[in-house]
Amino acid sequence: MAGIGVKLNSIYGKNTLTTNLIGMGYSTMITIAPMVLVISSIMVMQVVLDISKVGFAERELFASTVLYIFIFSLLTAAPFNSVLSRYMSDVIYDEKYEDILPCFYLGLILNVIFSCLFGIPFCIREYIVGGVPVFYVFAGYCGYITLLIVFYEMLYLSICKDYKKISFFFLLGMIFTVLMSMILVNSFKMEKTFAMLVSLDLGFLLIASLELAVIRSYFRENSGEYKRVFLYFRQYWKLVVANFFYTLALYIHNFVFWTTDIHIVVANSFVSATTYDMASYLAMFTNIPTTVIFISRVEMHFHERYKAYSEAVIGGRYIDIELAKSRMFRQLADQLTNLVQIQFIISVILFFVCIILLPQFGFDGLIMKIYPCMAAGYFVLFIMYSAIIFLYYFNDLSGAVATTIILCFTTFVVSVAATYFSEIWYGLGVLAGSFAGWCMAYRRLRWLETHLDEHVFCKGHLLEEGYGRMPDSKVFDRKWRARDVEEEGEQ
Repeated sequence: MAGIGVKLNSIYGKNTLTTNLIGMGYSTMITIAPMVLVISSIMVMQVVLDISKVGFAERELFASTVLYIFIFSLLTAAPFNSVLSRYMSDVIYDEKYEDILPCFYLGLILNVIFSCLFGIPFCIREYIVGGVPVFYVFAGYCGYITLLIVFYEMLYLSICKDYKKISFFFLLGMIFTVLMSMILVNSFKMEKTFAMLVSLDLGFLLIASLELAVIRSYFRENSGEYKRVFLYFRQYWKLVVANFFYTLALYIHNFVFWTTDIHIVVANSFVSATTYDMASYLAMFTNIPTTVIFISRVEMHFHERYKAYSEAVIGGRYIDIELAKSRMFRQLADQLTNLVQIQFIISVILFFVCIILLPQFGFDGLIMKIYPCMAAGYFVLFIMYSAIIFLYYFNDLSGAVATTIILCFTTFVVSVAATYFSEIWYGLGVLAGSFAGWCMAYRRLRWLETHLDEHVFCKGHLLEEGYGRMPDSKVFDRKWRARDVEEEGEQ
């Protein structure tokens, strides 16, 4: 996300209240616009089509289908996209643009195949056990695959810094979705929830097509270097693990409460806990500004210090390296502290706004009991993720893996224990897991500050690594060396 730093620098550089508000708004729209547009389009369709007159079972089936489409498209894409992002960044840095299309095609195939391993068995169960019509099952599966492709192609446009185009494509796609739902219902007399699902599929397909067109316009040559992509998966397998466990941790507490008494089952296939899921959704949105602040303030400024340190390592004196390192970590600590302070103020304000206003819109009862602890958990979670980004900066993949595993495991264990507590403590798993992950990430950052020299200078190799027969371990023969010295003396 550092790609928007240039634009934000020009906005914040004027250092006025107005420009700060503009910068915050710009960051917000760039980062969360796609998610907001999708949610808004679904709400508009529900109002325009008067979905309240549809039966409860049909509405729950549609809601559960959309929920599963989003959650599992993100989960199944998580193992691949982090490594592919790293590969793309390295290729662009080396200016080998012809290697990008092999990465794109291979990554797309791996994502689709891996996702089908989970999607097809579930769809078969939905049809046979749940009794859902086959055309509805197929529409849900198509939505799952097309959204997966949309998320995958967003990865490439993000690396190319085309955030505005991503938001614009989602705007077009969701406008098309709403219009298609009205046409399908009014002109073709299609059942409303099915029309909404088909319209979402078509909207996602339009977004994916537009993204693919932009990617193909940027990268036209194909080097055929597919093997190199596989080598990256072997080299950066820790990145796969870290990204997967972080994504899993975002939802594992929901999965735990899907097994409790507050869960509902739709079509003998879809399991969810509506009240808990809604509380999680509200808590996440309460802390969304953390991501915005991190992009616009922390990563943008820290990148300059990190660049200065890298330049000192390449060609500076020892005193220059130490000075740049000291400034870099001081900047890191200051920005993390400022991030916590600013987000705390924003979260408290949004928390009281939600407590006062949401009950007037029907969000009360169990949802508002779960929400406070959940909001605190997401506050720590997003702060912890900022620390993980810094670990990625220093290529500390072991630290990132340890952090995400602790986050996921602690969240799962404490969430299981929280099911036996009062409702106000249901979000304790997220809070405890996030705090444990934050402690691990902070500990690794402090370790890096102390051992950064060996982490940077002792990771290289004098000889190029390769595969084959190991060369002879003997590099010097004293007897033959003595004979050479005698011959040189005689001459």
